[in-house]
Amino acid sequence: MFGVIVAFIIGTFAFGHSIARYSILILLSYLVGAIPFGYIIGKLWKGIDVREHGSGNIGFTNVLRVVGTIPGFIVMILDICKGVVAVVGIAKLSEANLPILPVLCGVAAIIGHNWTIYLNFKGGKGIDTTIGVFIALNPIATLVSLAVWVIAVAITRYVSLGSMLFVICLPIAIFVTNLANKQYITTVLVAAIFAMVFAVYKHLSNIGRLLNGTEHKIGRRD
Repeated sequence: MFGVIVAFIIGTFAFGHSIARYSILILLSYLVGAIPFGYIIGKLWKGIDVREHGSGNIGFTNVLRVVGTIPGFIVMILDICKGVVAVVGIAKLSEANLPILPVLCGVAAIIGHNWTIYLNFKGGKGIDTTIGVFIALNPIATLVSLAVWVIAVAITRYVSLGSMLFVICLPIAIFVTNLANKQYITTVLVAAIFAMVFAVYKHLSNIGRLLNGTEHKIGRRD
């Protein structure tokens, strides 16, 4: 919920008297981001609660491991779409040309996925939704960061390690590709830093397992 408060405060200063109208769009982005597709697909596909199996996470990797390859990739696509919809769909419902609004809607969608109201504020780790948000905001930086993810996972088979390298690389790539655009740096870059902090926080248990050598590798079923 800290992230929601942050988004609300930033929005207050950015929008002034229009805060109520724009807050509705940010809240809608949160609610869309909060849709727990991993949980839903697990129930529909295999009749299980993915939170009770594997890592207990509702994201792509755990669904892939405990439900199957096809449902895993369905969840990945749907979670990515949540981020895209927030940025290029919901934010565009406003008639005002406010560059910060798509950014706030994107951050709200990530927060929604990570702390979903539909599952008592216990959600996923936000990587796929982060990909969706930033592929819409900055495709080049996102693709560069995804290349780092692919290389890391291909070499180590640790999705968690690749995910953390992705979110660490993302703000760096955004900064490098937008040095001449100060306004962009102060909005999208800050959002990327928040996304990085959220993701690393959600991966703390993975970091512990990586350090002691017990982290799950992709392709291995429990």
